[in-house]
Amino acid sequence: MDPKLLALLVCPVTKGPLDYDREKQELISRSARLAYPIHDGIPILLENEARTLSDAELDALPPRTPLVG
Repeated sequence: MDPKLLALLVCPVTKGPLDYDREKQELISRSARLAYPIHDGIPILLENEARTLSDAELDALPPRTPLVG
């Protein structure tokens, strides 16, 4: 995921920042508790396509790191 693109994208539900999960190919919205899938390099930022994150998944996320640039 291009860091410049990630800096521009926001959660469509909360308008908050998104975190990239490279392993699962998802964009994570901590505030909405949603994980948006990425298919063939294209983020699918539709609420009905996202999966809900459990408390355990949220707790396991690393701390947010500010984007540089």
